[in-house]
This record gives sequence, C-alpha cells and structure tokens, in this order.
Amino acid sequence: MNNDQPVVRLTDLTRTFEQGGVKIDVLRGVNLTIAPGEIVALLGPSGSGKSTMLQAVGLLEGGFGGKIEIAGVDASTLPTDGRTKLRREHLGFVYQFHHLLPDFTALENVVIPQLVAGRDRVEAEERAAEILGGLGLEHRLEHRPSQLSGGEQQRVAVGRALANRPHLVLADEPTGNLDEATSDKVLAEFLDLVRGEGSSALVATHNERLAARMDRVVRLKDGILA
Repeated sequence: MNNDQPVVRLTDLTRTFEQGGVKIDVLRGVNLTIAPGEIVALLGPSGSGKSTMLQAVGLLEGGFGGKIEIAGVDASTLPTDGRTKLRREHLGFVYQFHHLLPDFTALENVVIPQLVAGRDRVEAEERAAEILGGLGLEHRLEHRPSQLSGGEQQRVAVGRALANRPHLVLADEPTGNLDEATSDKVLAEFLDLVRGEGSSALVATHNERLAARMDRVVRLKDGILA
C-alpha cells in the first residue's frame, strides 16, 4: 500500500432498507477519507446508522450504493472472493461484545487469525504473546474466555483485531459493554496499540468523552456525515 494514499475513501455511500413496504434511507451519501495512521471517531446516537456504515467499510454485506475504496482498491467492483481477500489483508474488527472462541485460550484466539492468513505457528504464537503482553495479559495467555473478566476479554478481542497488522481497524462501540473505569483503561490501551502498530481506525461510539481522545471526530446525522 502506498503511504500517500488514503486507507479508506467513501464516495456517496448509500444504504436503503425496506420495512413494512416503507423505504428507509439509513445512509444518504456519506463521504469520508481516512489517512494512514489516523484514528477517527464516528459519533451518533443509537439507530443513526453507525453500525451500518461500519458494515459497509468492512465489506461485510452488500446492498450499498456509491464507492468504497480500501487501500486504493475499489471494493465496489470486486467479486465476493476479492472482497474477502481485501478484508483479510487490510482490515481488523472489534465489536461491543468480544465474540472470542470459547474453547480456545486467549493466546489461541489471537493466533488463529494469523494462521488463517498463512503465518507460521511459532511466529503467530510469538506475535500473539507480544500483543497480549502489551495489553497487560502476559499472565492470562492460557486462560479461556470464561476465566477472564469482561475487560480482559475485550483486550483479547483488541489483540486479535491487530494480530495481522491491518491497515484499518473498525471498532463498533468497543467499550460499550464495560463499566466506565474499565472502558477508559481498555480504550487507552486500544488507542496506544493502534498507534504503536501504525494502523488507522474508525471507531463508532456515542460517547463524546471517549471520542475526544481520537484524532478527528465525524458525526452521522440523518444519514450524512457532518
């Protein structure tokens, strides 16, 4: 990827749903460019379309109008396998709920996406241990999710998202399921890790205080970014 080109560029992004015979325009021409290394907060109340927008950028579903470019590649024109490859090579995801694999340890949860990407197991385990150690989990590597606190589980999810050094991390209310003190701590660690890896991030939240800690804030209102 060229360091001068945007990590993501959205041009006139639209999404319309039909409910009970009524069309609902959730996204009505969203335009956004994120530079390499930039962390952008996506603010908006519940139901404003933040998650829908992240699904679009994450290439997780179809039905969108407009243009989505990831690392200079127009994803709008790619077949399914091309979109999957682009997502695997360039994107990482953190959700409000950790979605860890319950039968695997914290270390294994961060190793597995690396193996899927073709990394050697020994290298993957070293990388996973390094990331989790940086998140304060060096003594919890062999614990399964059920043995971890909520904050620890979310730290593992953050580590998993960064394991393959994605150009862009998409985070949907990544601390929304945590109490305020734990939320602040996990978010600070998340931002430090993203910056340390040189990745960019688009973080959906409704929390103004947390958004203020990021490089830039954009607001989604009535289907358009302000």
